[in-house]
Amino acid sequence: MTEKYIEACLPVDISDDDIYEAMREIPGYLDITPGDFKEVYLSAYRHAVLRLTRSVRVAEVMTKTVVSVTRKMPINLVAELMAEKKVSGIPVLENDGTVAGIISERDFMVTMGVGGAGTFMEVIATCLRGGSCLTAPLSERLAEDIMTSPPVTVKPETTLLEAANIMATRGINRLPVVDDMGHMVGIASRADVVRSSLVR
Repeated sequence: MTEKYIEACLPVDISDDDIYEAMREIPGYLDITPGDFKEVYLSAYRHAVLRLTRSVRVAEVMTKTVVSVTRKMPINLVAELMAEKKVSGIPVLENDGTVAGIISERDFMVTMGVGGAGTFMEVIATCLRGGSCLTAPLSERLAEDIMTSPPVTVKPETTLLEAANIMATRGINRLPVVDDMGHMVGIASRADVVRSSLVR
């Protein structure tokens, strides 16, 4: 697992006052410095996060009701659906329910000619500067024209540790979860993985 992922799962920054208060609440005498106490606590927390991500399966945290589109859906309708559902990525399915690809906000940016932009406001700024910002031709294109394919998928039995590593390595924020036949049964996002590690 990457250190970046573990750090994302760590609790908020702990101050010296927090440590002193925690030590006062423990009955009896503690022969340990506040610095050592904090180091032990954070180390234990890291181990707990690793243990959970090694034992918890994607099936336990994935979203089972997934908004998806078909290959032949016009991408203006894809964009409207993503906006309506407030999602930044959406799976593209074949007619038989298998996953053909994924469309993310980044795919739209690349298609519009602003693939280097990192945020929506950077896209706006690029367009306003008179840079390449093609929107008119988009309405004539289909989901399959801009989707990222083949998609990176995982099985329900994949551990959170494996899912987190895949997301970090591939630079993606969501993973369609598929059965042995390739049919989508859910989707796991980076937020799902982090949230699960924090609440368990």
